[in-house]
Amino acid sequence: CHTSGMLTPNGKEYAQKIPREELTHLILKLLQAWKEPLSHFNQHIEHHQELPDDSLSKAKQISNMVHELKTGVEKVTEKARFSMYNSLNGMASSEGTGLSISNEANMMSDSDFIHCFRRDSNKVQSYLKILKCRIMPENSC
Repeated sequence: CHTSGMLTPNGKEYAQKIPREELTHLILKLLQAWKEPLSHFNQHIEHHQELPDDSLSKAKQISNMVHELKTGVEKVTEKARFSMYNSLNGMASSEGTGLSISNEANMMSDSDFIHCFRRDSNKVQSYLKILKCRIMPENSC
């Protein structure tokens, strides 16, 4: 996976120990790291004539959802005035994450790509749940 080099906590217990600002920064880095690979993936599958339109539509929908999630996390970060936000605000591509995705992401098989995306999506989901519990403790997480 192109994000394998990113340092992420192993397990929920370790993620819960990370300060809120750092956890938010990590979420944004993961989301940003998938922007370009998802775009390449969409272009790749558009050339498969045998794929049903529904599959193409789902792939585009996933890319849009990742973009919307990243935008939403950035807005929450801005409202909370995290100090990390300013350093992330200028991040425009995978270059800002320190990841080189062009060759590795293009060489992955579709099943490997989906496996990696699912792995990182699960991480983001877990981190967001932890943040939600910290921000709104009344949810008794």
